[in-house]
Amino acid sequence: MDQSDMGCCSCFGFLRKPHTPLLQFRDSDSFLSNDLLVSQHDGEDPNASFYGGQDTNFLYQSDNGPQRPVKRSQEIIMSRAQSGFVCRQAPVKETKKAICREDENGNKMVNQYIHQRKIGSGSYGKVVLYSNTEDGKLYAVKVLHKSYMKKVRVAPSETAMSDVLREVSIMKMLDHPNIVNLIEVIDDPEIDKLYMVLEYVERKLVCDNGLGETSSRKYLRDIISGLMYLHSHNIIHGDIKPDNLLITINGNVKIGDFSVSQIFEDDDDTLRRSPGTPVFTAPECCQGLIYHGRAADTWAVGVTLYFMILGQYPFLGDTLLETYDKIVNDPLEIPDGMNPQLVDLLERLLCKEPGDRITLQGAAHHPWVVGDDGPIPEYWCRCGFGRRKQAEAQASEEQVQ
Repeated sequence: MDQSDMGCCSCFGFLRKPHTPLLQFRDSDSFLSNDLLVSQHDGEDPNASFYGGQDTNFLYQSDNGPQRPVKRSQEIIMSRAQSGFVCRQAPVKETKKAICREDENGNKMVNQYIHQRKIGSGSYGKVVLYSNTEDGKLYAVKVLHKSYMKKVRVAPSETAMSDVLREVSIMKMLDHPNIVNLIEVIDDPEIDKLYMVLEYVERKLVCDNGLGETSSRKYLRDIISGLMYLHSHNIIHGDIKPDNLLITINGNVKIGDFSVSQIFEDDDDTLRRSPGTPVFTAPECCQGLIYHGRAADTWAVGVTLYFMILGQYPFLGDTLLETYDKIVNDPLEIPDGMNPQLVDLLERLLCKEPGDRITLQGAAHHPWVVGDDGPIPEYWCRCGFGRRKQAEAQASEEQVQ
């Protein structure tokens, strides 16, 4: 792939269906994508800017003029916590002292954690397997360099450090069987590294050759359950894809990597910041439009299901621009002989018009998803935030009637 052909996801002049962007994007010509399957915020250049147009405290526009300013994530999370809307029964452990040393075998240690091996790369850092000397369990630890993250600009008033702090704050709230659990945060002001200690999940979702309907249905039910939980709490994941879907030893899916996730004060999930991974990007995001996070997450679920079934992506070109062109303009191709119910679900998940796209609640009750197991039940968490929202919506409907 020739990098000279690549561009940022904010460069949309190539599209065959021209559309005037509602927002002006910055630094779009300077961004070079190395991989269509890698999140656009995964980079090595501390001087690069990954800003795609959104500040989390912007005054968004509409046809009727400027609207109210959107609260910053930290304000929303603090307000939720003060109101008691935190799902976790036991808080995440916060440690302000990191003791780095070696054990008797020469293995590197951080506090009670013994370094085993590197197991991957996450947004802005690496993921390392550590064992805990206190409980004998294995943990996946994201090791992040604070000085590097403070240099990477992701919005006019935010650096990558803002993303990480938001990720930590969001994960501190969450408690769901299909969400990776944050155990501890080690953030010593005297050292440059920040450690996010996460539960260790054995493997990523791998489906290069297709998984078949039975396994795909099982995994999809877990994905939808976890994502419905997030959406009910006004949280948008922003980067749903197999690499961020982990499979436990019991075969259950857990959603991970909340590094580009956003949290909203209410149901207005308007976004305009460039999304994560090109091949999973919804059409409305490719056109530089203000878009809705829930619908964009749902499109990514559709791409993931397509990949689980067929082992290939529905829209993939040789360059970033060609990939976005296909996402926006090309029809969905489905092989002959596929289960008609599955075809219907894929077509509805991968509907290019976000207003006509099936919702996650609709997918949870779709005949193919229901199968022999019934509709996916809504998960009612300890904080009851989703129940409160549902009651308010019902009360509002009754008033209108």
